Amino acid sequence: MNDVDLPVTPPNADVRQWAMFCHLSALLGLVMPLGHLLGPLVLWHLKREQDPFIDAQGKEALNFQISVTLASFVCFMLMFVFIGIVLFAMLMVAVLILIILAAVKANEGKAYRYPWIWRPIK
Repeated sequence: MNDVDLPVTPPNADVRQWAMFCHLSALLGLVMPLGHLLGPLVLWHLKREQDPFIDAQGKEALNFQISVTLASFVCFMLMFVFIGIVLFAMLMVAVLILIILAAVKANEGKAYRYPWIWRPIK
C-alpha cells in the first residue's frame, strides 16, 4: 500500500476552527498596527504542533499577509503618482474577500491556497 492509497481523515471540528481562526486573525490589522501579521503568526506558532492542517493553514495565512504587506508597500510608494491610492483600495477589497473565502474553506476542512502569493515560509 503506497501513500496514495492511505485514507485521509478529515480534520475534526476543533482543528477546522483553529485553522479558520488563523485566517481570520489577520483582521486584527483593522484594530492594531501590524495585527495582520501578528495574529496569524501567534496563532500558527501556538497551534502548529496540534495538527498538520492547522500548521498548513497557519503558514498559508502568514505567507499571504507577508505578501499583502509587500504589495501595500508598493502601493504606498505609488501613491506619489496617485495610482497607488486606487491600487491600495483594490488590494484591500481583494484581501478582505480572500480572507473570508479562506476562513470558510478552512472551516469546511478544505485546505485553501491563496492565489499569486510569495510563500517564504515552507
